[in-house]
Amino acid sequence: MKEVRRDLSEEELQKRREALLARKRAVRRKKRRNAIIFKSVILAALIAVLAIAIWFISGGAKKISSNVTGRTSVIAENAQNQDGETGDAANGGSSIAARAGEAQRTSLISEARFKASQYDYEGAMESLLRIPDAESDSEIISIMADIETMKSNLVAVSPYDITSLYFQSLIVDPSRGFSLIGDEIWDTNTVNYCEWMNTTYEFDQILTQMYNRGYVLVGINDIIERETDENGYVHVYPKEIYLPQGKMPFILSVDDLNYYHSYNGRGMASRIVIGDNNKPKCEYYDASGNALVGSYDIIPILDDFIEIHPDFSYKGAKGTIALTGYNGILGYRTDYTYRDRIDIDPDQELYLAGHPDYSFENEVAKATAVAQCLKDDGWTFACHTWGRIPVGQADISWIASDTEKWITYVESIVGDTDIAMFAYGEDIAAWDEVYSQTEKFQYYKAMGFNVFAYSDSSTQIIRFGDEFSDGYFRMSRRALDGFRLWEAVYGGYDGVSDLVDAATVIDPARPTDAYLYSF
Repeated sequence: MKEVRRDLSEEELQKRREALLARKRAVRRKKRRNAIIFKSVILAALIAVLAIAIWFISGGAKKISSNVTGRTSVIAENAQNQDGETGDAANGGSSIAARAGEAQRTSLISEARFKASQYDYEGAMESLLRIPDAESDSEIISIMADIETMKSNLVAVSPYDITSLYFQSLIVDPSRGFSLIGDEIWDTNTVNYCEWMNTTYEFDQILTQMYNRGYVLVGINDIIERETDENGYVHVYPKEIYLPQGKMPFILSVDDLNYYHSYNGRGMASRIVIGDNNKPKCEYYDASGNALVGSYDIIPILDDFIEIHPDFSYKGAKGTIALTGYNGILGYRTDYTYRDRIDIDPDQELYLAGHPDYSFENEVAKATAVAQCLKDDGWTFACHTWGRIPVGQADISWIASDTEKWITYVESIVGDTDIAMFAYGEDIAAWDEVYSQTEKFQYYKAMGFNVFAYSDSSTQIIRFGDEFSDGYFRMSRRALDGFRLWEAVYGGYDGVSDLVDAATVIDPARPTDAYLYSF
């Protein structure tokens, strides 16, 4: 367990809360100010472009042309004689404009069809209506009619009926990920990887089977509505989504996408990078030590799948990435432990020794760019606690100290989030407690968190508030990991049959020894 406990008085806690909230408010003000400046610059540029366009249309170019010397007229006359035609620039310009207009029309039709395939029918109609004279274009009218027909066949899906699944980083090379070489720590990690992780083969099979069964990926923010009252209190309400009959929505989250040092040499990706077309990809070192970039973990694999099957994603939804902080994030060493050389463990010491040119600022800059790339790609972020602490057992001072670090060293990079996803199957309240009345909930709520999730593969529970508060959304998340697959195939209990056929999903390279699945 990474975090070291340190008891704090209530007065110290309150001071820390106020300081953190003040810092978050300052960051938000700065972001709003920068956004206003950015928008003002863009607006000024657009006004300048518009003025130039008006000038051209009103004949400004012709006025300049009329003042050109007689030599220009001679050149034009020679060109006319050589071509045997007037070379009317107006006709040429009209032809270019016509081709550009047709290209835009084709692009908008393609965009509309893609949006409709992802159940975004309003967005599809908006794209079509951007086409000039769309209301009188027979082809556009026909496409609109098809979209209206598809929209009329939708049925409402209650957020209470939505399954939530979570995964961890994938094992690309099972021969390394599941290997046992006699070292106690290495062997312990092998047990962990057997239980908690899937291989890329298994994840491919899971996506394919869930798609074939009619599952559709939705974002956590697609099913909840937030409203802030005059006192600044955030209320959270359920929001229905609409899908074709027979489609079943699910939510996906990825825990610990930090690429811990313990993953080194175990046949897994080493970090997220920005690939071609500003799409997230993974860096991966093969068994020979060669650095490769490609689809070696959940994020790019899911992107590839949705590119082929756009109807697997509801309005372009992806998933939620739940991050810790003590080894940095997304494969970048962004924590204070590396910068200050304090509280470091042997893995961190080894990393720093192997990277004498380490720069905290460079790592933060790279991670910030990657985080923005992931958000642009449709992903959201969540707090997994800085030290992956057991929140059910932790007291409030431990939680406060941990949260302070997460806000300072993780949220400062990925941006504001109000989602917390906890580890070890623990939550900040027991089910026989009133959630909103617990001290831990009230702390997290005061720090800006409104959405809470924990892991419990035996059930699916969703709550919107309680009798005292409508200020939160709470859900359980199911694992579809190595243990659940092994249990379904070899352990005598199949808890995943509603999602996949475990026998055809499980990787043939996965070990089957029962002691490796001692969960």
